[in-house]
Amino acid sequence: MENPIVKLQQKIGELTETQRKVADYIIKHPLDVAFLTVDQLAGAVKTSTTTIMRLTFNLGYSGYTEFQKGLQENLRNQAAPQTRLEANIKGIEEDDLWGRYAENQIRNIQNTIDMISHEALEHTQKAILSANRIICTSVRSGQPVAQYLTHGLNRLFGNTSLFVADVSDWVDSVVNMDENDLVIAISFPRYARRIIDFARTAKINGVKIISITDSYSSPLASHSDIVLPCNSNSIAFHNSAVSSMFVADYIISALAINYPEQTKNRLDKVNAILMDMDYHSLN
Repeated sequence: MENPIVKLQQKIGELTETQRKVADYIIKHPLDVAFLTVDQLAGAVKTSTTTIMRLTFNLGYSGYTEFQKGLQENLRNQAAPQTRLEANIKGIEEDDLWGRYAENQIRNIQNTIDMISHEALEHTQKAILSANRIICTSVRSGQPVAQYLTHGLNRLFGNTSLFVADVSDWVDSVVNMDENDLVIAISFPRYARRIIDFARTAKINGVKIISITDSYSSPLASHSDIVLPCNSNSIAFHNSAVSSMFVADYIISALAINYPEQTKNRLDKVNAILMDMDYHSLN
């Protein structure tokens, strides 16, 4: 999504004097404006809602709501954690926190379902099934998803490894990868450069790339064969892993259910070894 602040700065010479006054306020107070109603913004700038609506039309938006959504998205992608926290806690009462959290995660999952097509999920399963080697890579907030996906896929197929892009020496490994291999890269705003470098380098070698990220405009998308966008909004300072974990768990479940002939024998063997080791407490 294009940065609304940049659009304002580029268009400011074409605006009326009253619209420039509104634009100047937005540029100086983007965090506040991201959560003000159009009436509140009009009151703060001492102008009319009509002026604000005309300004957003001039910028190419359908109205103030679309402009504000773009502003919120830009803040989420680029702001430091403390700034995001300050924005998110506006209007949240302590006794409403649990309910707001649940509503946010339910909305995130529903948005994720709406963004990912059945075709993308089918292509993902086929890419995993056909890969000789699978590498899941992430850092920080995406790392639990990469670990979970690595564990599930390795249990099913035995060919999956976890690379923590910040510390794993992936350069020595990627030179031996080819079109028969698969990288699943997981990253959310503010995107980790090491993961993007890994995906780009692997792609040059012909490796198939699946990215689990927040949108089709993610810097990972241009290096990916398949993009699985997951809404990572949280009500605090961080990227939430709930939606991406939801997608990872679906992928593992769908592979086990849809391809039992490729997975059942291995699952039985692994379980037999664990039972022989008396691995689990049955009490």
